[in-house]
Amino acid sequence: MAKKKKNVNEMSFLDHLEELRWHLIRSVVAIMVAATVAFILKDFVFGTLIFGPSKSDFLTYETLCKASQMLGFDSFCDTEFNFEVQSRTMAGQFSAHIWTSITFGFIIAFPYVIYQLWKFISPGLHSNERKHSRGFIIISSLLFFIGVLFGYYIICPLSINFLGTYSVAEKVHNDFDLNSYIGLIRASVLASGLIFELPIVIYFLTKIGLVTPEILRKYRKFALVGVLILAAVITPPDVASQVIVAIPIIILYQVSIYISKIVIRNQKRKEKKNV
Repeated sequence: MAKKKKNVNEMSFLDHLEELRWHLIRSVVAIMVAATVAFILKDFVFGTLIFGPSKSDFLTYETLCKASQMLGFDSFCDTEFNFEVQSRTMAGQFSAHIWTSITFGFIIAFPYVIYQLWKFISPGLHSNERKHSRGFIIISSLLFFIGVLFGYYIICPLSINFLGTYSVAEKVHNDFDLNSYIGLIRASVLASGLIFELPIVIYFLTKIGLVTPEILRKYRKFALVGVLILAAVITPPDVASQVIVAIPIIILYQVSIYISKIVIRNQKRKEKKNV
């Protein structure tokens, strides 16, 4: 006879841990399945995707050239790379293959991972809260993928264009370690994907009362400074690059203020109905 699923209010702490464990197991399995596919497609993953931004004919450089010219600069218009990517350890290439596949697995399986997270937290929400949050999986996945694309097509070329051509003297030739190169790609892509989740984070922080639109507006100037510092850290030290990266982050912050405002307004309406 099938075991009846316990009501969320009847579950003990250990029951919640057991439920969480199975959601994590399902997420890990999905990631490993996607990682296996990425592992098999080695030529496409490395030849086309990983080393794409290191090629002078990468499609983004032309777009970045035009964008910088609109801002009055002349960046990215003469992109030439003469650096080498090397593996200096016995297991370097195999290790890079494994971890790159896992990274791709996480990116591909992200909607399913979010779905498992939602399945775990949704029983603790009220029916009307679940109703208003139905688009959580779609919106969070969409934002994550937009962030990943932004990291790959904007941040990676910006960083590689600067770091790959930077030189302190003619005698010094750039020979980068494979793990260092892939680490730059991985960090840029994943960091951008997570940064683009800011509206979702603000939504839940507003729901639990930690953030309000007034707080976000009050600290908007500080947030702007923080965005510019973040853009300076993750991009080469030139104004065009920093502006290109800072603009979408500022837009996300403004969208987060609007989302927080909507959440507060809905909460006030609900309170009036209950009075």
